[in-house]
Amino acid sequence: MSDKVPVPDVIVTPSGQILSTLNWLRAAVLGANDGIVSTAAIIFGVAGGSASHATIMLAAVAAVAAGALSMGAGEYVSVSTQRDLECGELARQRADLERDPERELQVLARLFEQRGVDAKTAMEVAREMSAKDALSVHARAELGIDPEAVTNPWAAAFASLVAFTIGGAIPVAAMLFSPRPAEMWVTGAAVVVAMALTGAVSARLGKFPALRSVIRNVAGGLLAMAVTYGVGNVFATAV
Repeated sequence: MSDKVPVPDVIVTPSGQILSTLNWLRAAVLGANDGIVSTAAIIFGVAGGSASHATIMLAAVAAVAAGALSMGAGEYVSVSTQRDLECGELARQRADLERDPERELQVLARLFEQRGVDAKTAMEVAREMSAKDALSVHARAELGIDPEAVTNPWAAAFASLVAFTIGGAIPVAAMLFSPRPAEMWVTGAAVVVAMALTGAVSARLGKFPALRSVIRNVAGGLLAMAVTYGVGNVFATAV
């Protein structure tokens, strides 16, 4: 029988770098998705009012610029707030470890016991893990925070801005390079394909069935375009 000490699953997690990479990928997909849907919706909304090609293009470019800046600013504020909270919790955890390391060791051991480890083994695991990197172990177990994966708000803002811009550029490019009589049909088709791709990528990252994600994404994009087209049409008629 092996004498290896079992380690609770609260510690057995991917490295902070892997988690951070996955989070960035998900954020990029969501940002691109927002760029595709919101820009396409504005294009169809303005087109619903029988606007000229030049007016539609102007509205589309303005939508991409405004949306990208809004996404970047919103992501910066959101991640900054999260980072401040995480850094504050880590600072308090570090102070607790310096002030009363034995008490913190007992807290960690009790957390392991709650996950099915017997008292003696839990204390042994707590001591061994704390000896290597006490702050990291306690932060993950007690706070659910990985000190190695605290997000940079500037990087998050830039990533969201770029992702939204790339997503928004798809319907804009479709409008710009398609034959004028068929530009709305080509744009709609480009949006459907793009939404299907982002849905498939989201499913792959989340490791769940792709078909449901693709259908959900495409349906959402079509609904947004249809509703805004109708609103533009009704508003243009009313005024």
